[in-house]
Amino acid sequence: MKRLLPIAASLALIIAASATAQDAAAPATASPVQDAASAAPVAAEPAAPAQAAPAAIKGDAARGKGLSYTCRGCHGVTGYKNAYPSYHVPKLGGQSETYLNNALKEYRGGKRKHPTMQAQAESFSEQDIADIAAYLSSIK
Repeated sequence: MKRLLPIAASLALIIAASATAQDAAAPATASPVQDAASAAPVAAEPAAPAQAAPAAIKGDAARGKGLSYTCRGCHGVTGYKNAYPSYHVPKLGGQSETYLNNALKEYRGGKRKHPTMQAQAESFSEQDIADIAAYLSSIK
């Protein structure tokens, strides 16, 4: 009999939670499920603490300087032109940290298409990207 009590209490909590969700979504009407839930005495459980949004990763510009070494091979060329094939290479120094962070994540995820940039970004962790963005945005 002691085993049935926790099962019955759990069932009552499930029914009560279901009825509460239905009450919020539909007009108030009596139903057998709601009547059963209101008849069963249920001990109030403490509400679970709200989960905080994950903290934004803070970039370390000093570490980013070392990580951005290979970036300078294309983005550090005078005139920002690639030797072959010939195309304009964007200037990264002084760009917005948010923009750089988003761009690297988009290359890593395949949303931006450029084989070299995708290959580079695939190897970066979230912290690497934050560090690189912090460094490149600090260059004036």
